[in-house]
Amino acid sequence: MPVSLNMNMAMPSWFDIIGLAPDSQEDEEGIKQAAENVKALVEQEVRNGIPSNRIILGGFSQGGALALYTALTTHQKLAGVVALSCWLPLRTSFPEGAISCVNKDIPIIQCHGDCDPLVPLMFGSLTSGRLKTMLHPSNITFKTYSGMMHSSCIEEMMDVKQFIDKQLPSVD
Repeated sequence: MPVSLNMNMAMPSWFDIIGLAPDSQEDEEGIKQAAENVKALVEQEVRNGIPSNRIILGGFSQGGALALYTALTTHQKLAGVVALSCWLPLRTSFPEGAISCVNKDIPIIQCHGDCDPLVPLMFGSLTSGRLKTMLHPSNITFKTYSGMMHSSCIEEMMDVKQFIDKQLPSVD
């Protein structure tokens, strides 16, 4: 789809990104539609026999933002969220203080590079702080990686693996 930030050039995208400043306008309709698409994927997996509490949503950048938003707005109890180099979209649409959604106890690992030029570390840090006011703070893990840009690293992937192993232990 065309992305405003990318001079309206088409690129793989869940929703339009208009700007990267904290006060930039957001594509509310696109974000909500993308979240509905992800919720439909979760519902399909549940119909296929996977309990929703054995499903982790995750993504990088825009995908991580969508994973966070979807987890906070779905009616399915999820196992966790992996949110890499991202932010919480439509953050002002959530009430101040704790929210009473089915995932209010959801574990979240949020990872961010301290040299990210596209989604600045400040966005990740502000998102983590906001999540800690909305959810149980002890369930929110925010990790930063020295020298990492808008990318990933082995240390981050090992942290993600450890999180997934903890949230989805083997079932015999």
